[in-house]
Amino acid sequence: MSGDAADRPDPALWRTCAVVLLGPLMAQLDSTVVNVSLSNIQQSLGASIGTVQWVIGGYLLALALVLPLNAWLVDRLGAKRLYLWCFSAFTLASFGCGAATTIHQLIAARVLQGAAGGLLAPMAQMMIARVAGRHMARVIGYSAMPVLLAPILGPSVAGAVLKVAGWPWLFFINLPIGVAAVVLAALLLPRDLPSADRRAFDFAGFALISPGLALLLYGLDHAPHATGLASMAAGGLLLAAFVRHARHKEAAALLDLRLFGIRTFARATATQLLSNASIYAGQLLVPLFLIAGCGLTPVAAGLVLAPMGLGMLCVYPSMGFLTERFGCRAVASAGAALTLLATLPMLWMSQAGFSTPLMVACLLARGAGQGAIGVPSISAGYASVPRDKLALATTAANIVQRLGGPIGTTVLAIVIAASQARLPAGGAAVFTPAFAALALLQLLVLASTMRLPLRVHPAAAAAA
Repeated sequence: MSGDAADRPDPALWRTCAVVLLGPLMAQLDSTVVNVSLSNIQQSLGASIGTVQWVIGGYLLALALVLPLNAWLVDRLGAKRLYLWCFSAFTLASFGCGAATTIHQLIAARVLQGAAGGLLAPMAQMMIARVAGRHMARVIGYSAMPVLLAPILGPSVAGAVLKVAGWPWLFFINLPIGVAAVVLAALLLPRDLPSADRRAFDFAGFALISPGLALLLYGLDHAPHATGLASMAAGGLLLAAFVRHARHKEAAALLDLRLFGIRTFARATATQLLSNASIYAGQLLVPLFLIAGCGLTPVAAGLVLAPMGLGMLCVYPSMGFLTERFGCRAVASAGAALTLLATLPMLWMSQAGFSTPLMVACLLARGAGQGAIGVPSISAGYASVPRDKLALATTAANIVQRLGGPIGTTVLAIVIAASQARLPAGGAAVFTPAFAALALLQLLVLASTMRLPLRVHPAAAAAA
């Protein structure tokens, strides 16, 4: 009996998990609910699809670009203090989103929200790891719950809110939750101190890559105009300067580019980037198609979208076993093929007519397929990296992976905008080229998964 009690996790561990996971859950939910409300926001603020997609794209871009700051800020502020600052900033930015009266104010508030939210997930994982001890394997799965639950809860929550209130309330509902979570975090999370061993941060690299990516994506979105071409050129120059800078600084750079000389790591990271691009491109496209193209209410659209998260939730727990049993390439490519096959009927429905049972089946299969790509590709990438490079590889892989989101939404927004200009009357047919582009993107994901190794091998492959 005493042995069982000794092996039981301390209740403080579960309190810590419950508190810190509120942060990434709120961030993921916020990312999901906006997808359903995008059509309402576009009409309310009189914005084009190319501009309104930055409500998603700006959030995702900020989410990616703050990741390198995580370890540096923890060293200087301590994990608990940084978590409280981030959660407070996220809550205040939520108020700014709801109070926005123009599309540019909303995008600016979403960028601030993304910057705060981008640190909440790694902070949650870090604080759980610090208190879990030998129970780490038992509790680490809980850190994935926000990612799994948000796609299920988000569309339904958004539909319910939009039925009785305007889109700003999708952000205002964060306020009481955020205040309560900050109070709980202040009271229940264990104290820690800033680190005495403070690592240097590559400010020059950060100053090159952040505006470079933002300008490149903005220019891509405005490519037909002179300002767009100028932005693309400026962004390209800044990114070229970053590459030169990173090659010179090597391991001290924001991204150690030598890691991408490891073929398996480079292929796994490319798979993650393309997969993220297809996920967020679909999250932009499908709600717009349901509401603007098929005439569904936000409530109905939210219910139709929920099975996608359910599909992911069903397959995710078995990914470790399946990857060990069948290998990285087989599992990831099967997931990519299923995602592609689930998209083709959507392309058909944009021309032949909407079917609720068929769309629900497609979204369930699409969620399952997407859930089968991540674990095998990440496992292959990390297994190819020497142990002493894992910290650098984690940062590099996460930054590249998260950049797929804004790239995917920007490309799809360009296709939708061009189709709307060609078919101003609207209707479901407007979205046919966008679904074709999404299918092509997922074909690229499938091709990338086919280049993964058959099975995970130790980092002896690093020199390959």
